[in-house]
Amino acid sequence: MVKQSGGYDAQGTPPSFIPSGARKRPDTGRVPAATNPPQTPPAFSPIKPRKRAAGHPPVQQPATSVAPAVATPRSSRAPRQSAGSSRVASPARSSSSLNSERNYGGSVMPPQRPNRAQPSGFGGEVAKPHKKHHWILTTLLVIILAIVLALFGCWNWANSQLDKTDWLTGKADTDGTSWLVLGSDERDDSGIGGSADDTPGFRTDTMLVLTKPKHGSSSLISIPRDSLVKVNGTSMKINAVAETQSKRTLTGEVEDITGQKIDHVAEIKFNGLTKVVDALGGVNLCYDTTVDDAYSGLNWQAGCHVADGGTALAFSRMRYSDPKGDFGRAERQRQVIGAIMSKASSPETMKSPAKAQKVAKAALSSIEVDKQTNPLTLLSMAMAFKAATGKQGVSGSVYWTDPDHYVDGVGSTVLLDDTKNLELFEQLATGTHKPGTVGTLAETLGNN
Repeated sequence: MVKQSGGYDAQGTPPSFIPSGARKRPDTGRVPAATNPPQTPPAFSPIKPRKRAAGHPPVQQPATSVAPAVATPRSSRAPRQSAGSSRVASPARSSSSLNSERNYGGSVMPPQRPNRAQPSGFGGEVAKPHKKHHWILTTLLVIILAIVLALFGCWNWANSQLDKTDWLTGKADTDGTSWLVLGSDERDDSGIGGSADDTPGFRTDTMLVLTKPKHGSSSLISIPRDSLVKVNGTSMKINAVAETQSKRTLTGEVEDITGQKIDHVAEIKFNGLTKVVDALGGVNLCYDTTVDDAYSGLNWQAGCHVADGGTALAFSRMRYSDPKGDFGRAERQRQVIGAIMSKASSPETMKSPAKAQKVAKAALSSIEVDKQTNPLTLLSMAMAFKAATGKQGVSGSVYWTDPDHYVDGVGSTVLLDDTKNLELFEQLATGTHKPGTVGTLAETLGNN
């Protein structure tokens, strides 16, 4: 075999594996010249050997039969520790590694201090735990827990305020979600609009069907209070069904008109509208006709005004001074509900916890709901109301064939168009109806 300049046999132990303590240093006290010159690392270009000082023999290149030594990348070795360091010292490097480090690139590469900012695995530095992350996480968990407890408390409070009654039928589920929203003229001891002795009984003079499909536009459709229905063979106006028959029977009649299941019912008590509007600080309403109506008590100057609770109630009830009668009243009722929802969900209300709670308390004490309703379904109903009365919503009234259909013993009634109404509500429930105004009145006025 070819001998190396240092006199070692290529088949013997390479110098890089000879323990440093067994190597002999010359008497001069300096480190001897490398006997195994640096080799070309795999991915690096050849490096020219630097010039030797006079008196030192040049380093001979190894024979081609000897496998080249592979340079050890610096990033794979732990850095040397400075004196006095409490960290574990790095293992001693071999003379071959030292020589390669001294000659690589033609210059001596000084040892580098470890970067203390580096995480463990880079430079041998052990990462210190970030204690601040622990208290941030703890604080976040506490906040989340507080929110959950607050929501749970609000849920229980709101649910306890609801007056629940048996309104629902056993009709099979249909597409979307439908609410029957009623306005009752039943008087209470508040004195608003008179007492129960002055106006005994109750009638559901406001009747709205709110529909929220899975996809598409939400809708708010009025059913005239004088719509003709037959219950057990007896003809009557639909606003008398709940009082003379039952509340569940009224829900069933609306399901027959629409062909859709009514999932929830909310009846607004007579004075409820007044309390909610006053809690909101009034709502903005518009009507282009000056009115002084003795029946409803509405005294209105043409234009838009901020109405208080009493004015909003009269605005919703007035019909004798309206050229469109009960149909015009239905339009104004939808306007009032839209104004309430817009004001209740506005930043002005939501950013004031005291005002929001006042409105919520007034609203919850003013309605009667079905037994399946809870605070979540009421919130969903409110959002559907807002969508239905917006630009992308569908609003209007049902279709009829005769708005002044006379029946003995009943009087003047509205004869509904059953076929067109079933088709309308099918489209509303599936979300296939385009936004806009619907119904016979809309078609007559050219608003559809």
